[in-house]
Amino acid sequence: MKIGFLSLPLAGHLNPMTALARKLQSRGHEVVFIGVPDIEPVVRAADLDFVPFCENEYPPGSIAKTWGGVAKLQGLDVVRYTARDLTPGLVKPALEHLPGKIEETGVNALILDMVYRLIEIVPMHLRLPYVQIWNVLHYDSSGSTPLALYSWPHETSPEALARNVTGLQIVREIGEPIMQIAQSYAQRNGLEIDWNNPVATVSRLAVITQTPK
Repeated sequence: MKIGFLSLPLAGHLNPMTALARKLQSRGHEVVFIGVPDIEPVVRAADLDFVPFCENEYPPGSIAKTWGGVAKLQGLDVVRYTARDLTPGLVKPALEHLPGKIEETGVNALILDMVYRLIEIVPMHLRLPYVQIWNVLHYDSSGSTPLALYSWPHETSPEALARNVTGLQIVREIGEPIMQIAQSYAQRNGLEIDWNNPVATVSRLAVITQTPK
């Protein structure tokens, strides 16, 4: 099988994703990383094939300039800054260019960084199997546990569960710019998605988290 990988262009995401790609490659699969030019040295150093996309939007050196400030933030501030100011700029051209790169590379399936928000609507549109990887602590969209972005303890009282749901709603509102981009793509391509369902685009094959049970 030929498997395509997409990761946020950040070390904390690339390191586990390239490790997973190497493991699949060692099992006989053909693997190719699709990404902005800045990640090429990391991918090549891992002895993996690399295909660039979004070269005009993200020429070499652009990620360090645009994403450097993230390292100074914590918790919800990271989500607010990336979801409003950074990730939309990655997602919009990715949705535009990824279908062509899938055709060019001939990949049979995709493994996607879960924080590369809503990029999965491309394989949904193309009817291509995909698996998603949480390279950060996963988001529990059920509200049964608090998001790791908050310092709240795990409690099961009605008040605590309501608090968890409120926390989820805050994050969803922060992510509205990305949601609008994804909804526009879905509408143009005839995709019917229940956007009120937080797991509507989540892979039915597998979602892998680093979080211990």
